[in-house]
Amino acid sequence: MPASKKDTRLSKLMSKMLRHTPGDFGLILDKEGFCRLKDFLAVLNRVSGFKDVRPEDIQRVVRECEKQRFEIVEDSIRARYGHSHERITYEAAEPPSVLYHGTNRKAVPLIMTDGLLPMSRQYVHLSEGLHFASLAGKRRGELVILEVDTALAAQKGVRFYYAGNEVWLADRIPAVCCQPIADQ
Repeated sequence: MPASKKDTRLSKLMSKMLRHTPGDFGLILDKEGFCRLKDFLAVLNRVSGFKDVRPEDIQRVVRECEKQRFEIVEDSIRARYGHSHERITYEAAEPPSVLYHGTNRKAVPLIMTDGLLPMSRQYVHLSEGLHFASLAGKRRGELVILEVDTALAAQKGVRFYYAGNEVWLADRIPAVCCQPIADQ
């Protein structure tokens, strides 16, 4: 079911607060990107237009966000991935043999030369399935999905981090490990 305009606005503000500019809101995140849910709600309720947000509104956005950007663990909340502020730490993990990355056709020649780089983010974002790769790549122009050989990448020294919900992160992926998928 499509998100309501209110939930979309809330999700965008949550992204800004938890992924990009927590300090602008006076929000303090731990090294894993978490803050207490009650503290997050108190800060959120000080923002004009969001004074009536309740815990169940936040829980609904977390639960129904198609890209599964957020997670609540016990009494804390965080963005799973996509941070552009201080680097969030994750435990290294062994990924599936193949991961996917969605991008646009114009970026492919550079990727096939330089590899996948995090650009303005902390990590390269990868997914276990085509669905999330498509979601990530389709907003950037003509979609191309790259298949990433994780065993080869690991041999090249790449460390992978599991962000949850089929999303994997890496510092970079060498070009030799990337292959565009035909007939998308």
